[in-house]
Amino acid sequence: MSFRARLLHGPPELRVENGFMAWHNVHSRPSVNLRHPHAIRRRQSSMEHGSGSSDPHAYCKDFVRKHDYESFLNSYFYPRHAQNGYFAIKAFSVELATVQDNVSNAMIGKMRMQFWRDAIKGLSDGRPPKHPIALALFDTSRPQKLSAYHLKRIVDARDAELSTPSHLTIDSLTAHAESTSSTVLYLLLSLLSLPSSTLSHAASHLGAAQTFSTLLRALPYHAKHGRMVIPAEITAKHGVSQEEVFRHGPDAEGIEDAVFEFATLAHDHLNTARTMLAASDGANGRVPREAMSVFLPGVQVSNYLKRLEKSGFNVFDASLQAKDGWLPLQMWWSNYKALF
Repeated sequence: MSFRARLLHGPPELRVENGFMAWHNVHSRPSVNLRHPHAIRRRQSSMEHGSGSSDPHAYCKDFVRKHDYESFLNSYFYPRHAQNGYFAIKAFSVELATVQDNVSNAMIGKMRMQFWRDAIKGLSDGRPPKHPIALALFDTSRPQKLSAYHLKRIVDARDAELSTPSHLTIDSLTAHAESTSSTVLYLLLSLLSLPSSTLSHAASHLGAAQTFSTLLRALPYHAKHGRMVIPAEITAKHGVSQEEVFRHGPDAEGIEDAVFEFATLAHDHLNTARTMLAASDGANGRVPREAMSVFLPGVQVSNYLKRLEKSGFNVFDASLQAKDGWLPLQMWWSNYKALF
């Protein structure tokens, strides 16, 4: 049953007026970028290993390849002149997103966040620290100045996440997505010299969709570690007990309905981004060609949500954790058609 069909014919509490739920004030939040399932492997921080790399850009490329495979695939669709900058920005994002999973306590995590705040100041002052990601960002900033505000915004959001990894409300989580996933997209638009309010607004919605879908995909991992990534506003509505989810996974009462509602919100944001881009001047119903690489992650979001629907909204289905071998072809076709 499709998302829309289930909304119209599902439990009364899930029905909404005028199709999918509307969103207001999308100011954002995480995840991967939100601790992507392929990025949560235990590892020592790059602050401790690899900082002596002779080629910072090669380091960033390898870092993304190892810890965020889908973003690595996306790199092939960026123009050659922007690929080093792309890997620098994505490595920075992944590094910060995985801090929480690689420190023994919040205090150590906050120390690392302070390192990155100081590093961003160093970028602006022309004195980056000798860390490969910082050096790559500095090199990227020289021809195409990256916003220190946006970089710091990501650090502050990940820092706050160390203290409050769970969210009570949908608005709170959406605000976190705006400060992480959406802000990364803003940096990538800047990298390609694409200042546009329409593109930025669409990127805001795509960032929320990325965050929500990534959290759903990572829910089994977080449940094992005693963390509930679906906002309490949704789990309470469906009578979901966090402890039941931690202990019994897919057998926990109400979890399927909670997952469905959360996935519906991700789907709604994805469709909003599509609609905004298709309606932009001169787009002819397609994504502007020069911006397609920035919005190509929408293919990954759509791919996961379709697979989740096929599984009956069981996020614990093992097939959802596996790489989809068709994804590279889907990305190529979407890029060719300028649609996602």
